[in-house]
Amino acid sequence: MSVTPPFTQPNLTAEQLREFSFSWRESRILLTACELDLFTALGNSWKQSSEVADSLRTNPRATDRFMNALAGMGLLVKKDDRFSNSDAALRYLVRSSDDYIHLLDHVANLWKSWSTLTEAVKKGPRLPGSPGIDWDDQSLHAFIAGMHDRARDTADETIRSLDLTNVSRVLDVGGGSGVYSMAMARAKEDLRATIFDLPRVVPLTEQYIRKNGFSERIDTMAGDYNVDDFGSGYDMVFLSAVVHSNSPEANRKLIRKCARALTPRGRVVVQDFIIDEDRTTPYHAVLFALNMLVATRAGDTYTEAEIRSWMEEAGLQRIARKDTRFAVSQITGWKT
Repeated sequence: MSVTPPFTQPNLTAEQLREFSFSWRESRILLTACELDLFTALGNSWKQSSEVADSLRTNPRATDRFMNALAGMGLLVKKDDRFSNSDAALRYLVRSSDDYIHLLDHVANLWKSWSTLTEAVKKGPRLPGSPGIDWDDQSLHAFIAGMHDRARDTADETIRSLDLTNVSRVLDVGGGSGVYSMAMARAKEDLRATIFDLPRVVPLTEQYIRKNGFSERIDTMAGDYNVDDFGSGYDMVFLSAVVHSNSPEANRKLIRKCARALTPRGRVVVQDFIIDEDRTTPYHAVLFALNMLVATRAGDTYTEAEIRSWMEEAGLQRIARKDTRFAVSQITGWKT
């Protein structure tokens, strides 16, 4: 993922700033279409907007205006009074497609959190009772599917950045769909992984493991990493996209727990967005800090120095950083 700052060009005009202020419109149109599953309702057919309104149980006039906007964006094609999906919509936005972008379902849920940004800046991180994400079954499924789809095309290359020498047993904390454990299993034939995640997540994890044929080499452990013990005997403990959800103190405790679970000469790997010391670059990490502000009670993007300090306090040594070309970095600390 690469995000370009919008205001870096010199001599921005008032008109350009006005355009930036309206840039949410296309996003909202796309997300509403996904929430309605409009592209799936169209499928490979040509339909009048009234037919689509009937199948979606939406207002006919509003649906017509909405589909005109989708056509104007290039997501639909309109001929006379009928609409069809564009090639891109057929490939990426029809739910039955193998290339469907599941992440959009999660982004639609994030919209509610980001709408509270002004209040979050006034009052601090999200408090109980604020909209945030309601982690019902739909939101949880959308999140796990979105994170899986986002990582599946890059996981193999990302894992190749790690040295798996002498690694035969891995604990994947907060492993979600198991996308990285499966990449490790593909990279090293004798490697076995245990995915630790919440009791609500583990049944979803097991579905992904079975579907991809790794049930013999990857198992699961249900629990809360803030409370439950991990056991011991792991050559590597892997935390991808975990520390950004927690407070610094929670991460100190978590890294200590991970270190205790290691074999001698084992390692802890933190993979995440790492923000620079001045906290203004890289831009994707800056934006993600705000995502954590509105979506969690204590999460943040952290600097290399902060993560190093947690590892050092846990007794880990030979701490090193490796950047990937997919915006995430890996910081590894070794147990002596």
